[in-house]
Amino acid sequence: MIEVSSDISNTTYLILTAVAFIAGFISAIAGGGGIITLPALLWAGIPPLDALGTNKFQAVSGTFSSSLNYLKKGHLQLRPLLPGLLAAVIGSALGTWTVTVLGVEMLGKLLPILIIGIAVYFIFSPRISDTDSKPRMRQGAFNLLIGGGLGFYGGFFGPGMGSLYALAFTALLGYNMRKATAATKPLVLATNTTSLMIFIAAGHLSLAIALGMALAQFVGARLGSNLVISHGVRLIKPVIIFSTLAVAIKLLMES
Repeated sequence: MIEVSSDISNTTYLILTAVAFIAGFISAIAGGGGIITLPALLWAGIPPLDALGTNKFQAVSGTFSSSLNYLKKGHLQLRPLLPGLLAAVIGSALGTWTVTVLGVEMLGKLLPILIIGIAVYFIFSPRISDTDSKPRMRQGAFNLLIGGGLGFYGGFFGPGMGSLYALAFTALLGYNMRKATAATKPLVLATNTTSLMIFIAAGHLSLAIALGMALAQFVGARLGSNLVISHGVRLIKPVIIFSTLAVAIKLLMES
């Protein structure tokens, strides 16, 4: 059953709201906001499954905010992404179901190595720039393989999903960093919304906390996406490198 009210103190509620604002700001630029909000929810004493559902709820708000901002300001074209969005929804549903059966132990051990590799790519690759480069994959294959594959990963596990999508857009479709960051958001939104629906159906959501954090995420994401539009790769590249390494370090400490 969904928890409508919460017994946490006003101070804890304000801390969680502030954390959500920061996470929304960072996620709009580079993804990885969940690495901040989920531990904060667990610290506040929210049961793990409820923390996961609440985290998805507020993350969806932030991603929706940044997606809408990129779309309004002409930095996001949805039509080419529609098949990928459908693939992400299907992949996320399958991933969320799979994790309930298999668990994430093996993936948790391998993921830090993968994420460190992403950071190294963003440091050294000449394709990370403010100009488009030559694509290495057709849009149709990209939508199916990357949309579906990373959708599955997002439903199954999730950390670093935004950075993985950004890497795929730059490395495989040749997108510049502004365009890649914008295109990432609808796919992350579709993936997280699908997982959220499953958590809500199972009753794993602390609604009072989720609503306050969602509002803060929305505002933070709007500010972060505005900075991406105005500063491009000068801002995105260092934030992605920092956030991916932070995710990797946290996963290594937990393994």
